[in-house]
Amino acid sequence: MTTPRTTLALTRRTLLGSGGGLLLAAWGMPAFAGRTQAKVYKNPWCGCCTGWVEHLEANGFDVTVEESDDLAPIKTLLGVPAHLEACHTAVIEGYVVEGHVPALAIEQLLAARPALTGLAVPGMPMGSPGMEGDSSDAYDVIAFGPDGESVFLHVPA
Repeated sequence: MTTPRTTLALTRRTLLGSGGGLLLAAWGMPAFAGRTQAKVYKNPWCGCCTGWVEHLEANGFDVTVEESDDLAPIKTLLGVPAHLEACHTAVIEGYVVEGHVPALAIEQLLAARPALTGLAVPGMPMGSPGMEGDSSDAYDVIAFGPDGESVFLHVPA
């Protein structure tokens, strides 16, 4: 028997539990699509968020965008630590991706499938995907989860 989508309880367990198919179904994404599915939550007026979405699409991700003026409840529900928050949040194959995380780091995460909640690039470092310009800062992609935080990838300036 199939549970109607409208009756699914949207909880952290539903989102990040071991049932990846349930996660994708709960977010309205096909579980067996050919390209990696990404659901991005962003402010409708944020240009750098749009740039990051374009970066994902250029790197083979199939992106669905949900715009909201208030992303705080989504970040809280998904377990993003406040000190790691950035301007947009995504859910990709059961992982939370916060901020301007490069597609390369996401691909490495998906290949390794570590026991993490997700990856984050706090703030808005210059030179990160979506924040391209005349200058470039070095920054770290932070892995976070129940066991704490660590540097997943260092991106030099």
